[in-house]
This record gives sequence, C-alpha cells and structure tokens, in this order.
Amino acid sequence: MKTRIKEYRARINITQEELAKKVNVRRETIVFLEKGKYNPSLKLAYDVAKALNTSIDKLFIFD
Repeated sequence: MKTRIKEYRARINITQEELAKKVNVRRETIVFLEKGKYNPSLKLAYDVAKALNTSIDKLFIFD
C-alpha cells in the first residue's frame, strides 16, 4: 500500500511528531505509514485523513 501522508502533511506544514500527537500514536507509526510498511486500522486511517483534512481514498492508495 502506498500513501500520500507525507505530501498532505507538507501541505499543512506539520511534522510527523505533530501528526502522531493528533492521532494518538507514536511518531514511528507515522514513519512506517509514510513508507508503506504498516497497514493502519480503519480507525487510524480515518483519524489520519481527518487530521490532514482529506479523505481516506485520497490519502491511501491500495494496489
């Protein structure tokens, strides 16, 4: 799975740490999500999308 988390995070100028705090996960989780090495739960995907002001389908690319 690929993600556009880094791109959307850059648009609103927040760090991985700030995003992690918004969605109640560790920064490492955000790192793994951005690298496509972690498949989030539906709740986490929703929380990340909401924090980045976008939708799940725009943020996550399922191949």
